[in-house]
Amino acid sequence: MKVVKNDTVLVITGNYKGKKGKVLKVFPKSHRVIVEGVNFIKKHTRPTQKNQQGGIVEKEAPIHVSNLLVVCPKCDTPSRLGRMVLEDGKKVRVCQSCKEMLVG
Repeated sequence: MKVVKNDTVLVITGNYKGKKGKVLKVFPKSHRVIVEGVNFIKKHTRPTQKNQQGGIVEKEAPIHVSNLLVVCPKCDTPSRLGRMVLEDGKKVRVCQSCKEMLVG
């Protein structure tokens, strides 16, 4: 998976199309990520020691990686990512539009 935690991504399909957000959590086995401020669901919670009140809580749900594009920090455009192998054999992510290496 080419998306990692703390990447800025743009949603390209669905109800939240056009929204940018930061990746909070990554689930590599299911190819899903949780993006800040995107794909809210309402979850009914019971009263517990932590949450005395209980009730309906809104929180972010995972979204599939195919619905996202990583935003390059240098050129500030959403673009596809490529891989490049450095001289020491290390693989790095590269922005396809400006050929800049992405950290992470």
